[in-house]
Amino acid sequence: MTTSAGSNLELDITGMTCGSCAARLEKALNKLDGVTATVNFALERASVSVPAGYDPQLVVDEVERAGYTAVLPQRHAEPAASADDRELASLRSRLITAVVLATPVLAMAMIPALQFRNWQWASLALAAPVVVWAGQPFHAAAWANLRHRAATMDTLVSIGTLSAFLWSLYALFFGTAGHPHLHHGFTLTLARATAPSSGAGNIYLEVAAGVTLFVLAGRYFETRAKRRAGAALRALLELGAKDVAVLRPDILRPDIDGVEIRIPVEQLKVGDKFVVRPGEKIATDGIVTAGSSAVDASMLTGESVPIEIGEGDAVTGATVNVGGRLVVRATRVGADTQLAQMAKLVEAAQSGKAKAQRLADRVSAVFVPIVIAIAVATLATWLVAGFPVAAAFTAAVAVLIIACPCALGLATPTALLVGTGRAAQLGVLIKGPQVLESTRKVDTIVLDKTGTVTTGKMTLVEVVTAPDTDRAALLRYAGALEDASEHPVAQAISRAAAAELGSLPAPEGFTNVEGKGVQGVVDGHAVVVGRESLLADWSQYLDPTLSAAKDRAESEGKTAVAVGWDGSARGILVIADTVKPTSAEAIRQFKQLGLTPVLLTGDNAIVADRIAGELRIAHVISEVLPADKVAVVQRLQSDGKVVAMVGDGVNDAAALATADLGIAMGTGTDVAIEAADLTLVRGDLRAAVDAIRLSRKTLATIKMNLFWAFGYNVAAIPLAALGLLNPMLAGAAMAFSSVFVVGNSLRLRSFASTIRSGDMR
Repeated sequence: MTTSAGSNLELDITGMTCGSCAARLEKALNKLDGVTATVNFALERASVSVPAGYDPQLVVDEVERAGYTAVLPQRHAEPAASADDRELASLRSRLITAVVLATPVLAMAMIPALQFRNWQWASLALAAPVVVWAGQPFHAAAWANLRHRAATMDTLVSIGTLSAFLWSLYALFFGTAGHPHLHHGFTLTLARATAPSSGAGNIYLEVAAGVTLFVLAGRYFETRAKRRAGAALRALLELGAKDVAVLRPDILRPDIDGVEIRIPVEQLKVGDKFVVRPGEKIATDGIVTAGSSAVDASMLTGESVPIEIGEGDAVTGATVNVGGRLVVRATRVGADTQLAQMAKLVEAAQSGKAKAQRLADRVSAVFVPIVIAIAVATLATWLVAGFPVAAAFTAAVAVLIIACPCALGLATPTALLVGTGRAAQLGVLIKGPQVLESTRKVDTIVLDKTGTVTTGKMTLVEVVTAPDTDRAALLRYAGALEDASEHPVAQAISRAAAAELGSLPAPEGFTNVEGKGVQGVVDGHAVVVGRESLLADWSQYLDPTLSAAKDRAESEGKTAVAVGWDGSARGILVIADTVKPTSAEAIRQFKQLGLTPVLLTGDNAIVADRIAGELRIAHVISEVLPADKVAVVQRLQSDGKVVAMVGDGVNDAAALATADLGIAMGTGTDVAIEAADLTLVRGDLRAAVDAIRLSRKTLATIKMNLFWAFGYNVAAIPLAALGLLNPMLAGAAMAFSSVFVVGNSLRLRSFASTIRSGDMR
């Protein structure tokens, strides 16, 4: 397999454990002739540009030489989540094993009353599987790093745990720690006796097992939280139709368009004609050759009202036919469709944003080599000063153990888990730690209109009656007739009529006049409902009052439906997408947080200005296409703004991924939710205020945890190097550091919502 003129490869990478792994792999790939690569640690993906004729297997081979694995893209392959599931299951098994076996080891070492005869040998039997098997991922990563002359957090974990374990083996088999009546003393400093056996009477199995347990727990929580990070593209592609009724020529009946044959959508070709029935998704982009209908394109364009289409009109794949039968000729298929292009937008936006590494990884790139150097220097200094090898080695191990970054490994995932747990109670889902840093600096919040600040559903908002016309009669006749129609505007009228009047009569002689409205007989009256032109066809004309009401509604971007019966125009029904009851309060709270709200929509300027006026939003950008939404966000960012984007549709997905902080309404599409950094489960915009406040609080907690973890290391490492802390105390300090981090994270459970408890729905 070779590539054609300059192509791009998307490789799934496994085996990376921190940001430095991604940087090292990226450097290795970019050394290949003609290859340009970027490696995304958060998404575990490499984007590689290769020249024409280049064998992709060479890229895979280079990845494997660097110590990782890569999977070449496979056309039409199902999303391969099984590998992720296996990795998470492996970590879970190792963590459970570590919890079961390490807990008694820690208890026996710390509680003298539990130190029965030959207890140390029981500790060895319990600790060995923890260090060797449960900790195997750390040791394997450390070995791979060593082969490439690199050091990461895994390096410290591996060196520290293996040093403590091997020293314990030495003390048990060759020192004095193997006798039946060993009691584990808890001394603050090293014994500096000159006897060669000094230090060989102590074992540190609890340190080796405990460190493995704590870091493994952090790794498991991190991995589990990261698994949902990159599913936006899969969700986007799943929006499309899976099969299609294509028309094939019938040689026996050449007078008809053809015979319907249902085939997988992948087999559809440009020029094929296919049938779309009411309620079905349009299979691909094309041109209508027969039929007329209304198409719901809200998931792609953001337009709240279905679009009337007929012969010669263009339609887009994945939109929904809500009216009559259509015959469409395919003009674009596969990777050329608008849906596929939108998927590429989301992919590019995600890959370009997640370049920042985690705080702990950025610091550990320098911290780890320094700790190793200090441990080596400690060993050398003690030996030069004339102390026994055992004492010098014990001091060096103390440095490694006390510097072991288990607190660093827990700092982010524990705060994230507690923060996300509390957030879930408040209707907010936080995707991962990498999205939190921008919340502190966000100063502009861009709000999609449809489904975000509005209900996204057509609603009857006004009833205007002609003189001598009863409101109840107007709703009864119009509602009964529209109840037989599937059009969203018709359904809004019938719902409102039924809610106000109860059951509606069944119409007789119902007729759908394509593109104009409906007509029929209700309670013996010939009723016409629809456009003004339909009533004019029946010589029913609007009086000045009704005409003014129609013009006023349309000038505000609303839909005006005329109703007439028995030869006269009787009223106007006004339909619109209404503002959510909680949106105005949410906008006020955004302003109190110092955020500037911007309304962004694909609707026309009249509709956008009306909604903005109701919500007191000064900045409005209307009539934008999906790609334009990305450009608007990028323009704000180029002006120095830190942008949060709130949306709910597929058309918002790329903009959500491009923004510094993407917030999706949980009532929207899965694509928007997956592309966003934060999700508001209840669809209440006020929850976005909680999302930003809680995200900032979670980030502050993470930074406090990291400050403690590093600060304690800075203070404790010199004490260990001077022999003022033995590895036992170092292990205890390390454990306390982890407990502090977890306890500090648990404070997030008390975060209070800005939404009153009575409003939590």
